[in-house]
Amino acid sequence: MSWLRIRELVRKEFIQLFRDPKNRRVLTIAPILQLMIFGYVVNYDITAINVAFLDRSRTPESRKLITSFTGNGIFHLVTTVTDHKTLETLLLKGGVELGITVPPDFAEIIQKGHTASIQVLVDGSMSNMASIRIGYAMQVLERFNRDRMYELYPIRLTCGQIDPRLRTWYNPNLESRYFFVPGIVAFTVVLISLLLTSIAIIKEKEAGTMEQLIVTPLRPIELIAGKTIPYVLISLVQMLIVTLLALYWFEIPMKGNVFFLFFATCLFLISSMGLGLFISTVSSTQQQAMMTTFFFILPMFMLSGFVFPIANMPLAVRWIAYLNPLTYFLIIIRGIFLKGVGFTVLWPQTTALVAIGFVLFTGSIRRFRKRLD
Repeated sequence: MSWLRIRELVRKEFIQLFRDPKNRRVLTIAPILQLMIFGYVVNYDITAINVAFLDRSRTPESRKLITSFTGNGIFHLVTTVTDHKTLETLLLKGGVELGITVPPDFAEIIQKGHTASIQVLVDGSMSNMASIRIGYAMQVLERFNRDRMYELYPIRLTCGQIDPRLRTWYNPNLESRYFFVPGIVAFTVVLISLLLTSIAIIKEKEAGTMEQLIVTPLRPIELIAGKTIPYVLISLVQMLIVTLLALYWFEIPMKGNVFFLFFATCLFLISSMGLGLFISTVSSTQQQAMMTTFFFILPMFMLSGFVFPIANMPLAVRWIAYLNPLTYFLIIIRGIFLKGVGFTVLWPQTTALVAIGFVLFTGSIRRFRKRLD
């Protein structure tokens, strides 16, 4: 293997890559925009729930119930309506996310110490958000019931009760950006590296320079090294950029070793580059390569545990997820960012990245060698 020939091919690849202004914009602006957009948009935290009340009781008890909702800072009272049709219209048009109806005999029932029913209508168009809103509403009603019971029976019974003292590790305030932003860092790396590598060989074929590279003294392994090293370096630079943004813009803590983070990134890039080379060998044009790349990216994203827990997937789908290198890279990157763990804890995921990367890269090299013949 001649490193001089590889160096000259790497230099040629950088010149060809940055000659096009569109490539420069994609390589510098796209990862930053992706992190900024996903960092703000992908957010499951709820700080405001618009609610409307239909108060048919109009008593101090019903007004106290309304105050218990509006006094916690999360529920925002948009309006009080006078009929059920108006309440349904507000939910239908998205004016409110929650509609609560208080029956006419509400005060009379609770004054007798009986259970009074109220109707809670929830906008279920986004099921995950709806479940969280229902949870908040149930907490408010539970607090209201507890306070009301104390008013009726001012003796608190403490024996036999469980006193939970809760403490959340790794994310004390349960901020969703702590969960999403490290994952977005990993997704940015796989998107850019896979996309650029998949079109690396196709560019030479479409430009008519592939035959010239074949007749040069370059060996297949040297040609592959020269075509992939620039994208490895670019991916590492982008990793550094988005990591700095995550640390200093989104204020995500970095509790682990940054050098182990970049070591794990290099291992992950072996798998990503291997898959990209495989796509380039089965594609005839850049358009085909890009379409095939996005065909692979979506399953990798969905089956990585980025949004949906792998434990909740069916067994057959779970086995496919375990063959996904992004699955292990997400565990590593979140472990480094939030838990501060290293190789002693993350060695199974690191070993999995090495094994998957070896299989993908060696398989792509062998297929590429056959295409050269």
